Amino acid sequence: MVNLEKLCAEMVNAARETGEFILRESEGFDIGLAESKGLHDLVSYVDKGSEEMLVKRLGIIFPEAGFIAEEGTSSRKGVKYNWVIDPLDGTTNFVHGLHPYAISVGLTEDGEPVAGVVYEVAGNEIFTAWRNGGAWLNDHRIHVSEISSLSESLVATGFPYSDFGRLDRYMDSLKHFCITTHGVRRLGSASIDLAYVASGRFETFYEYGLHPWDIAAGIVLVREAGGHVSDFSGNEKNLSGDEVVAANNLVYPEFLENVSKFMLS
Repeated sequence: MVNLEKLCAEMVNAARETGEFILRESEGFDIGLAESKGLHDLVSYVDKGSEEMLVKRLGIIFPEAGFIAEEGTSSRKGVKYNWVIDPLDGTTNFVHGLHPYAISVGLTEDGEPVAGVVYEVAGNEIFTAWRNGGAWLNDHRIHVSEISSLSESLVATGFPYSDFGRLDRYMDSLKHFCITTHGVRRLGSASIDLAYVASGRFETFYEYGLHPWDIAAGIVLVREAGGHVSDFSGNEKNLSGDEVVAANNLVYPEFLENVSKFMLS
């Protein structure tokens, strides 16, 4: 049986080492070095270099696991276990000299996330969680908030950057939450959004058009901190990132109902 707590500690070490590289390269980074993978979707040599470092280190830590990595550094798939990696979540923030941006490393077992690390590099905050082990921020236990009503909640979201087919419905939902909650925030990093739900800074988060590497680590964080993560229909299994709703356990039913009303209409 895999010791997830021990493995998580090694994941933290790998993330910290990679974070040192990112911080060094952030000093005087030239935005002209960024490339475009698609509309509003940037990538830089820092993303690629970070992923190469993570793949090399994680491959040594747990050779049985394959990789699902944003930049395609390794396409080797594991039979049971896979590392799911976003080497720089928040690249657009990074290339513009903004915070936050993060390293996100998840481990899946038979397709379901069982361990995760989200390292907010510039703020030196490292969020960790593993199955049945709780969620942690810099070695302190964290929990979702105890706010029980949507009207008292702070909502996190992410604006679509490639799939604009649902944009009108999304904008209607955004208007609704702006009026009926404590406010809406858009940080530009889904893994950070999920980590902040886990630590009680946000009550809720929703977005569409994401990918597995955006959410794998964050799913474990939220669930181990006492919250829920699902798609817009309430399904909690085999989440791809195409639809994501996360919230503390108290406000989740009300939030899901509201998101579904707009996004599934």
